[in-house]
Amino acid sequence: MQTPQYLTVKSLTKYIKRKFDADPYLSDVFVKGEISNFKKHSSGHMYFTLKDDKSRIMAVMFSGAARTMKFIPENGMNVLVKASVTVYESSGQYQLYIKEMQPDGIGELFLAYEQLKEKLEKSGLFDASLKKNLPLYPQTIGIITSPTGAAVRDVITTIKRRYPIGKILLIPALVQGQNASRSIAEAINKANEKSEIDVLIIGRGGGSIEELWAFNEEVVAHAIYQSKIPIISAVGHETDFTIADFVADVRAATPTAAAELAVPHIEELLERLMNRKSRLFSSMGQHIRFKNSQLEAITRSYMMKNPQKLYEQKWEQLDRLTERLHTAQRNDYSRKRDRFVQLENLLQRNHPARKLVVSIDRYNATKRRLTNEARNIFKHKAREFTGKLATLEALSPLSILQRGFSIAYIDENHILKSVEQAEEGKKIEVSVTDGSVYCTIDHIEKGDKK
Repeated sequence: MQTPQYLTVKSLTKYIKRKFDADPYLSDVFVKGEISNFKKHSSGHMYFTLKDDKSRIMAVMFSGAARTMKFIPENGMNVLVKASVTVYESSGQYQLYIKEMQPDGIGELFLAYEQLKEKLEKSGLFDASLKKNLPLYPQTIGIITSPTGAAVRDVITTIKRRYPIGKILLIPALVQGQNASRSIAEAINKANEKSEIDVLIIGRGGGSIEELWAFNEEVVAHAIYQSKIPIISAVGHETDFTIADFVADVRAATPTAAAELAVPHIEELLERLMNRKSRLFSSMGQHIRFKNSQLEAITRSYMMKNPQKLYEQKWEQLDRLTERLHTAQRNDYSRKRDRFVQLENLLQRNHPARKLVVSIDRYNATKRRLTNEARNIFKHKAREFTGKLATLEALSPLSILQRGFSIAYIDENHILKSVEQAEEGKKIEVSVTDGSVYCTIDHIEKGDKK
């Protein structure tokens, strides 16, 4: 029996990969499914899983192919892809290598438009509070569009017809094609470098969404947002809406409408000017007539005919005011003098020397009262002491001893009060007035001693 030849895992995987690569049906397959586990690498490569309700397959889209897409893939999005199927040798797993991808059920450009619109709206580029006002009477109007298109002729014709005194500055730009968005953005930046431009119109004539796509690019939206010059967007027809329309300060339905918004009508201005001129002359005439009437009234007035009377009346008023001033000065002086006297008397009453004399008298009187009170208290206490001393001497046991009595003590200074306490042969101490006598009991006899 022949021994089988064993392959390495790498060799087997490479063999299977060659089988996949050699199959013409797997070089271009068209698959639809739902995106999950989407991840975009920093290199620009996209990795995700393409699945349906039964199966799933790994998918890779390299950055070169991804750059051609207008939209951004997301998890849960249903897509249609053109890809090749091959084996990734490191894991031995077959997967899709995507060449083209578009949304399933919705146009790629429309999806990209909605995604960018949502992104820029969240970033605040559509904020109405940031919109700039258009100048009422612009001196220079800038136009960014194709110099050969019909739109530029309509705009220039409309501006010259409505506002011939305005200066038109055309800044040519590509409005269709791969480099159109960058061309428009550079033209906006160039216009902002020119200080004489007062308002800017950007746009082009109508067309398909592909033809208008340059005005849906993010680079154009940021250029409009950063512009210091007010911008009117005029892209396509009235029903066409682009990202540039939402970012611009004003959106015009058509390029011709943009020209009408950018400049006033010269005939309307002249009519308004004539009306104001007429109103000004009328108002000035009325004002002059009114002032003439005032002048005539003043000229005919009594004071103008007799100015000396006005002079005399003023002298009389001066005399009266002078008299009132003198009277007021005298009254004020009297009030100040009375107040001074009051303060002087008050100061005398509260002078420190006077207060010192009063305080000394009060001190001497208090001292005398205190001395008398102390003397009386001493006498009273001395009498009380003498009385208590006499009482103490009368009640003192020593006084009793001096009258011939004695006190007998037994058992450690206990006074012998009864024969019941005494025992024959027991020693006792007898205190007399000048000392103590120590005795022994020889005999005990009860009963009163007569």
